[in-house]
Amino acid sequence: MTTAVIAGTITDPIDMFDDFLIRALFAGVGVALAAAPLGCFVVWRRMAYFGDATAHAAILGVALSLGFGVSIFVGAMGVALAMALTVSNLSERGYGVDTILGVLAHSALAFGLVAVSFLRGVRLDLNSYLFGDILAVSKVDLLVIWVGAAIVIGLMAWRWQALLTSTVNRGLAYASGINPKREQQLMTLGLAIVVAVAIKVVGALLIVAMLIIPAAAARAVARSPEAMAFGAAGIGALAAVGGLGMSYQMDTPAGPSIVCAAAVLFLAFNLVAWMATKAAR
Repeated sequence: MTTAVIAGTITDPIDMFDDFLIRALFAGVGVALAAAPLGCFVVWRRMAYFGDATAHAAILGVALSLGFGVSIFVGAMGVALAMALTVSNLSERGYGVDTILGVLAHSALAFGLVAVSFLRGVRLDLNSYLFGDILAVSKVDLLVIWVGAAIVIGLMAWRWQALLTSTVNRGLAYASGINPKREQQLMTLGLAIVVAVAIKVVGALLIVAMLIIPAAAARAVARSPEAMAFGAAGIGALAAVGGLGMSYQMDTPAGPSIVCAAAVLFLAFNLVAWMATKAAR
């Protein structure tokens, strides 16, 4: 078996390959776990376009991060959070939410792409931020993804009942002493974190797919909100594993392959739910 000597040690190239593939696998699962509980609320509240606008803003955050020499995670999360808060505030001033999202989402993406063109002396693979580059995830990236996932999961677990109540009925939330606006802002924070940790894995254009598709697939078979959240986490993780496997076997882009796997699982779970409903009649 061919070996290579690196830094005075004998390293099997197969082991090196397995190393980055395992990092990619853990990165995909980490993003799936972070996106699962939040994705349920995105589906319940019909906030898909809201998430899309936040994800598009992350490209502007990447450009600003590279321009000012700060962490891409910090820049992407900061701009995504600013976008989400702007949408929330403007929607309370009489503007149509779909109009606000349409203006801000495409404006942020356009400004981000223009800002990237002004960067000099910086090597940037724009496709890796638009569609993800999970195979290039480093150990530091992996740490950031899992810390971000832990924060989002902890935040959702802490405020689960309050978020659920304010989602189901705002009047009931007020009667229970819950401030729906505060819960919305906590969701906004969680969404910004998910966007920041997922941009390296699936890219800005596909982040919302990982939020919505696993949650929508779980909704077809879940019998409670909690079951839907756990189901979405499992489906998202399975999509990450299946997508990476397809990418390896068929030499396809990893990020889009993960989303394709999630879409196939969505169809499968909905088919199972339809057959179960038909059999019960």
